[in-house]
Amino acid sequence: MKIWRDGQLIPWGDATIHVLNHVVHYGSSIFEGIRCYETPAGGAIFRLKDHLRRLYDSARIYRMPMKHSMDELTQACLEVVSGNDLKECYLRPLVIRTGERMGIFPDAEAIETFVIPAVWGRYLGEEGMERGVDVCVSSWQRAAPNTFPTMAKAGGNYLSSQLSLLEARGNGYAEGIMLDAFGRVSEGSGENVFLVRDDVLYTPSLASAILPGITRASVLEIASDLGYEVREGDVPREMLYVADELFFSGTAAEITPVKSVDRIPIGIGRRGPVTRAIQERYLGIARGAIADEHGWLQPVPEPAPVAS
Repeated sequence: MKIWRDGQLIPWGDATIHVLNHVVHYGSSIFEGIRCYETPAGGAIFRLKDHLRRLYDSARIYRMPMKHSMDELTQACLEVVSGNDLKECYLRPLVIRTGERMGIFPDAEAIETFVIPAVWGRYLGEEGMERGVDVCVSSWQRAAPNTFPTMAKAGGNYLSSQLSLLEARGNGYAEGIMLDAFGRVSEGSGENVFLVRDDVLYTPSLASAILPGITRASVLEIASDLGYEVREGDVPREMLYVADELFFSGTAAEITPVKSVDRIPIGIGRRGPVTRAIQERYLGIARGAIADEHGWLQPVPEPAPVAS
């Protein structure tokens, strides 16, 4: 595997940083998670432009000067897929503060950019995509307003996510759902949350300390296409227990149903009809089986043939 590093594809083992880099001590990184799916026409990256826009938003929030244009990073992502001869993969554009000196104040010039490929299957398990997963409400909360900017996808923001997931796995759950500082439903450690009640979809708003997920945005559009009403706003904890259906959305998790919360079964205790409809349409578009009416797929050019 080759990794893109500031304009060049380099061997996997050469993509290293120094122990004194700012990111190692202070968590000063921003990143994206993007999937490339195999379609009948070849590899296609899902919502690449939207992911990169969010990356630039994160950079603006954290005052990280970007050294590459969006067009350059678009080409970098395509080059990583094509250059590694991949049809389906997970991509991680990563921008980090480097510089070999200690101190919280960063060097504005010490910025490095990577695009990392990985072959990554179902984040919460293949079986979970149909049967659903067991989750708990975490004892760890999302940050209060005006502390960590949760609209940025930054490395340091995921320290509380690690605690939530460690707690959940230690207690026999696949994932934890975190509340915000006011006790309202926020999100999973790495996923947004949707619940269904009487065929209406509910999801926490951006004011509930959530990351504005690209998959979440896709679900909102797909739900509208399918004729479902969606309500964004405050979601009290107890709505989790009385939902007819519940599911996670995220690039890694895709659309993963939840079958229980705190050991209380959700609905019929497995994937429900609304979740199934959204999941099938989402994956159908991503894999090229359903027409891409929203323009979400970025085709990956075939690698140039090697001259003999």
